[in-house]
Amino acid sequence: MRIGILGTGALATSLGTAWVRAGHEVLVGGRSAERAAAAAAAMGGGDGRTDGGGTARAAATAAEAAAGRDAVLLAVSWAGVPDILRAAGADRGALAGTVLVDPVNAVDHGVGEHLLTDGRAAAEHIADLAPGARVVKAFHLLPAARWSAAGGPVTVPVAGDDEAALRTVAVLAGDAGGTAAVVGPLRRARQLEEAAGLVIGLVFAGYDPAAAVPHVPARGAARV
Repeated sequence: MRIGILGTGALATSLGTAWVRAGHEVLVGGRSAERAAAAAAAMGGGDGRTDGGGTARAAATAAEAAAGRDAVLLAVSWAGVPDILRAAGADRGALAGTVLVDPVNAVDHGVGEHLLTDGRAAAEHIADLAPGARVVKAFHLLPAARWSAAGGPVTVPVAGDDEAALRTVAVLAGDAGGTAAVVGPLRRARQLEEAAGLVIGLVFAGYDPAAAVPHVPARGAARV
């Protein structure tokens, strides 16, 4: 799969590493060409091919990183979303038809309170900023390091309105070592974002989020 990544931070690098290892072609872009090159090198040795058959390389611009991709990961802070999407040409329709994966947490990282007061999800606002993009909320709950390190099975809650886009994200989740669990349409992303806020708030308060969630045996997962 041809994957574009907008962003050069920990989550971008960690997921990119997993996807390169799984054999995908990753193109990284951000505000700095130098940081994009460093992120691509960390993912899979720059332009070199990895044992898994995937590649990672830096794009000269965000627009180049997003153009013609099967999926684009929006891996920036909430404050940086409008600028990077404009740089990618999203406001001009450049991402129309593209699967746009949104792991953004629009929450106060000290207390976990959602920053948007209109009741809508950040993912819905991202869809407004990228007209025509097929936005899917995913990869926002677990720490970035989880995706580049070996670990036990994890569930990746996802929300979106496009079934084909959800299937694409399910493949990406599987290739990163997770299992996608569709919770519903994109409007349900607000619930997922609030859940991330709860986790963040508990962590900052010194509590283990895993100990706050009761263990209930699964009744059987519905596949995407």
